[in-house]
Amino acid sequence: MHNPYDDPAVASLYDVFNPWAPCDDFYLGLVMDAPAALDAGCGTGLLLRTARRRGHTGRLVGLDPAGAMLEVARSHTRDVDWACGDLSTHTREGGFDLVTMTGHAFQELLTDTAALDALTAMRTALNPGGLVAFETRNPGARAWERWTPDHPRAATLPDGRPLTLTHDARPLTPEGLVTFTSNAADADGRELSTTVSTLRFVTAPHLDTLLAAAGLRVTHRYGDWDRTPLTPASPEVITLARPA
Repeated sequence: MHNPYDDPAVASLYDVFNPWAPCDDFYLGLVMDAPAALDAGCGTGLLLRTARRRGHTGRLVGLDPAGAMLEVARSHTRDVDWACGDLSTHTREGGFDLVTMTGHAFQELLTDTAALDALTAMRTALNPGGLVAFETRNPGARAWERWTPDHPRAATLPDGRPLTLTHDARPLTPEGLVTFTSNAADADGRELSTTVSTLRFVTAPHLDTLLAAAGLRVTHRYGDWDRTPLTPASPEVITLARPA
């Protein structure tokens, strides 16, 4: 299957459109408290390379299936173990105090089978007492309805040039899937990259069923990065879980 993030043009712009944000502060605190951390779907490695720069001296492993994204990560630091693949190709038996899946990467698991396999692999990779942490967009907030060309996102390259990112999403399917096209363009309208992605929206109760099947129990559940409780209108379903 084609990975839209394995395009160097897409990878080079990822951090421009996804700069450090409250979600990164949330996960950074967890990483800094963990002697050994695995970030599954690490992308350009912003979280782990920041943790290393902030003084983390333990084991940090970034795992991502997109080689182009990992090349960006390596260009910043090689003081992190960057590995190309996913939880199905890099199974681990213990070794980590924390396993994260950030950047809504969990939504790229498009079936119950894929999600359950990933959650099981995350649990298996934990040391006794370890923690799994990830988030998915709350379907109740219906974020895809704002992924339209009339809701562009502006960003600026390091050299000051302005960019615009627009999305064009198809309706939600009965399976909870949303496919959308994303276009990045410069101020002259010149297209710099185009991707087509599909994400899955999962309700919290269904997610809890998958967690239980994977041998995990929820210890904390939040609706936003300020740790407010999950409500029907919350933008996120943020989950912290430990082995049952």
